[in-house]
Amino acid sequence: MIFGVSASKIYTSIFQTIYMVGVSLAIGLAIGLPLAVILFLTGKGGLKENKIVHTVLGLVINIIRSVPFIILIVYIMPLTKLIVGTRVGSTAALVPLVAYIAPYLARLIEGALLEVDRGIIEAAQAMGASTFQTIIRFILPESLGSIVLGVTTGTVGLLGATAMAGAVGGGGVGDLALTYGYQRFNQPLMTSTVIILIIFVQIIQGIGSRAARKVKK
Repeated sequence: MIFGVSASKIYTSIFQTIYMVGVSLAIGLAIGLPLAVILFLTGKGGLKENKIVHTVLGLVINIIRSVPFIILIVYIMPLTKLIVGTRVGSTAALVPLVAYIAPYLARLIEGALLEVDRGIIEAAQAMGASTFQTIIRFILPESLGSIVLGVTTGTVGLLGATAMAGAVGGGGVGDLALTYGYQRFNQPLMTSTVIILIIFVQIIQGIGSRAARKVKK
């Protein structure tokens, strides 16, 4: 027992947090990256400028991002139930987590793409590269370092969201802190969960910063 909680419960909570962050980040990135590319291409001066697509997509992303995560969890519970068959648990938490992180990553990655020097794009076009080739071979490689930093920032935010998911039975370190720490007035356990989350953030930031430096070199 550690602060009145079994070691297995703590290990399970840590694993649940890693599971929620890892899976929702992967799915969110798979959705957010294409959205970012579309925003980049259809924006003003983009390779496929389209004001209607850019405005509508940007509006949808902004609407989702404007909803506080704790409200988003409750609001899309019917959708969560429809997709995974339950409203509680770590797997159920993946649905609101993906809804949270995908538009967030889309904006972060869009910002990274917009930093690419226009000269590189013009050079790609001068060589006869198609739009797809320009994105894959020129723009994404050139912006990869900034994208990695953006994803790192998003991952840290996602970690905080998993802690909030514990408020509605999402499991993980957040659920451990609320159920066994806050509700039972177990201050040592609360402190321990905070330390665990700090360690997670340091690891994520360290890996992300190192990867970004490597990519930029």
